[in-house]
Amino acid sequence: MNRVRLALATAGACLLAAGIGLYAARGGDSPSATGQFAGATRPPAIPPTRFALRDQDGRAVTAAALRGRPAIVSFLYTTCRDTCPLIADQVRGALDQLDRDRVPYVAVSVDPANDTPARAKSFLLKHGLTGRARFLLGSRTQLEPVWRQFGVQPQLGPNRDHTPSTVLLDERGVQRVGFMADQITPEGVAHDVRALNND
Repeated sequence: MNRVRLALATAGACLLAAGIGLYAARGGDSPSATGQFAGATRPPAIPPTRFALRDQDGRAVTAAALRGRPAIVSFLYTTCRDTCPLIADQVRGALDQLDRDRVPYVAVSVDPANDTPARAKSFLLKHGLTGRARFLLGSRTQLEPVWRQFGVQPQLGPNRDHTPSTVLLDERGVQRVGFMADQITPEGVAHDVRALNND
């Protein structure tokens, strides 16, 4: 039993360290003045994202379908009362600025036990994202590979918060820029999507 606990603790620590490591230091200059990203650049060796999940309406969503243009991926859960609503509202603000570009936005569940299609639909409606975002759901087994690809810790209870990460993918599906909840702004996300479009 102790070996199992040690293995789980080690795996959790490694996952969290990987998630933190995916965020490189940002430059000190204004991104609009220097051409840099507003968010933190991701390491260049990350392979293109791969997943196949279903959204709040039961429709299939694959990482391959997001390719060909930049896309936004957030890790949220429907019963969250602080960081997730903040992130959703910031991304909605960015989508407002990018409306003509029709940027795909997907939210990936980090609480599969509680994120139901009905709750996902309600969350999207409450944050003005109905028809503008897709909330990807699944079992823990289905979602864990996605969390690992992005270095995200899921929601593990009231005292073990998930990694409040939003990532921008480039047209190849490669993770290029990341924002944590305390860094994300509509202007920053919109700026970086435009920068990826011009990359």
